Amino acid sequence: MSSYSIGQAAGLLGVSAETVRRWADGGRLPARRTADGARSFDGATLAAFAKARACDPRPQPPAGNGTATSVRNSFVGIVTAVRLDDVAAQVEIQSGPHRVVSLVTRESVEELGIAVGARVTARVKSTEVYVDVP
Repeated sequence: MSSYSIGQAAGLLGVSAETVRRWADGGRLPARRTADGARSFDGATLAAFAKARACDPRPQPPAGNGTATSVRNSFVGIVTAVRLDDVAAQVEIQSGPHRVVSLVTRESVEELGIAVGARVTARVKSTEVYVDVP
């Protein structure tokens, strides 16, 4: 299962690391401590939290992802649901206040290891959505 540091969680949620720290200290966002004492956030828990706060009307800055591409409409987010069929798959992503749903092949989901809690980037070009894994 995916896990995230405070900085990574902050980037996915579109808030500062200090905000994530306050949420964790206040019990709003469950965290566990690593061996060195740092906070760590479970991917599935973070996905549920991101989905729950998606209706927050405050603007959220986009998170960078370090991937070179010609596609300009990119949504860095966390996978909140994956529905598999025999051939196709539906991947639901929460990117700040934006919910993006992509229909891709089941084979792609399996090859990329896409699961709830994974950090992904949805790329929108024309009528197609591409999903990248960092």
